[in-house]
Formats: sequence, structure tokens, C-alpha cells
Amino acid sequence: MKFIDLHEDIAYSSMYRDVIHGTGQSGVDMLKRFPGSIIFSVVFPHVNMQYGEEYGTSIPNTTLAYQQFNYYREISKKYGINLIEGNKYVDSELNFLISMEGTDVLNRPQDIDIFYSMGLRNLGLTWNYDTKFASSCYSKKDYGLTGSGEELVKICNSSGIIIDLAHAGKRTILDTCNIASKPILDSHTNFKVLKDHPRNIDEDSIKAIVDTGGVMGITGIRPSLHTPDINGMLESITYLGDNFGWKHVSLGTDFLGIPEPPDGFADVNAIEKLKEMIGLHSEDVLFNNAFRVIKANL
Repeated sequence: MKFIDLHEDIAYSSMYRDVIHGTGQSGVDMLKRFPGSIIFSVVFPHVNMQYGEEYGTSIPNTTLAYQQFNYYREISKKYGINLIEGNKYVDSELNFLISMEGTDVLNRPQDIDIFYSMGLRNLGLTWNYDTKFASSCYSKKDYGLTGSGEELVKICNSSGIIIDLAHAGKRTILDTCNIASKPILDSHTNFKVLKDHPRNIDEDSIKAIVDTGGVMGITGIRPSLHTPDINGMLESITYLGDNFGWKHVSLGTDFLGIPEPPDGFADVNAIEKLKEMIGLHSEDVLFNNAFRVIKANL
């Protein structure tokens, strides 16, 4: 089988564990069992600093961003992984699509062109704190997109970079969907109607993304699930499909970025079990829907 995973923290996690031959949540050897799959491979350019329990304790680092981009290029050459740039998808190989989580290392909207030249094809506007471009889901004042944020969205839409609203505040989601000219995605999320958690989105936000023709990736973040197991993930999948349309449902595991996966969903091999559980809509959820958004943007 093949699938699209909208969020895996491969490069960042490589600093702490073996993401090539390891047997954790995910890794290159494990993923190569699924040729034709597309993994949104995340650049998370932050250095952790411990000041307490509040968010905002990570320091963005431009050098680290460059290193993580280079990491994906180096391992793609060494291990036979296709990097998707434009529409260069290869059905017979493992494919990586480089994503960056947060806009902290950008000084101006136009700086995104530098990262595009390095292979960036998916951009998350925020992580867990506000930037000069957009407010986050943990914002103390959800101000939405700034003027620079609006300009950044328009540049991405015209350049072939997907806009990702994971971690975004509600106002940011609504503002972005209102001005976007291409389908939007929320790479890894769940839903407030099932579990009231800051990382989950409400029905206004779901509808806004749906209206762009976008998709939402159901994630394995345990506290965001109604029940912290594979059944909780299926519940989110079914809720979105039944209430807003099955063409808007996708998968964004957050593997290698979560401390503990949901019960019954320990690693990428469990996606085969999830496929069985989804049943009739599995090919759309696990591949076709996200692939449509990729093609519309790239």
C-alpha cells in the first residue's frame, strides 16, 4: 500500500535518535516498505530552552533550518528517496515533500523564495507561539494574519508552496482561508467537538478549510484525541468524513514529534491496520485527498 503522511519530524528527530535504521515511530527503512508514499518531511528549526511549562521556550535558529534542509537532500541521495519539487512524484519510490513548521526564521515575506529554492513545498504559518505573520492556537490575543502574513500567503499561493494551518489560531485560519487562492491543509489536527484541546479546531475553522477545497490530517497527538488510541483516530476520521465530506479527510501522524503515540498506533506499520478500519474510504483518506491538494498547489 501507499499513503501520504502530512507531518513527520524526521530531520529534527535525527539529532536525538536513528531515523534511518531505527525501529521507533518512523524511519527511512520502515517507510521504504511503502513505495509510492509521500511523507511531508518537516524542518523544525528550533533549539529547546527550558524556562518552565509555558510555550515559547524554543529559540528559532536559521542555521539549524539550513542544516535540516541539507539533511533531507543528503539522505535522499544516499537512500534513494525522491524529493518532490514541482510535480515530480515517483510512484515506485519513497517520496519526501519538505515542509517547514513555523515562520520564525523569516524576516520578510519575500524570504520564502530562498527556502523554496532549497526545496520547501509546504509552510506552516505558526508553531505554538505567535510570529510577525500570524497568531497561534496558544495566542493570548488571536489577531489572525498580519499584513505581512497576508503577503506571505499570496506569495506561497503564486509560487507553489502549500499553506499549512496546523497550530494556527482560529482568526489566522479564517483570515487565511478567506484570501487563499489554492486549497489549504491543516497537516495534523483533531476536533474540538470531540475533545476540547487548544490544538483542535472548531467547526467554523473546519468549514473554512473545506471551502478552499483543502484537507485536514488526523493526528496521533494523544491529548487531542477523544480516546488516546487508534479508535480515537478513527472517530476523528469518521466525524470529519460524515459531517463535512470524505474528500477533506487525510492523515498527519506527527510521528517522531510526539512523545508517545496512541495505543494501537505505535508506528507507520499501523497505518495498514488503520486502512482496514477506515474501509470504503481508505484510499481517499490515506492518499487521494492529500494528493489532490498537492497537485493543485504545486
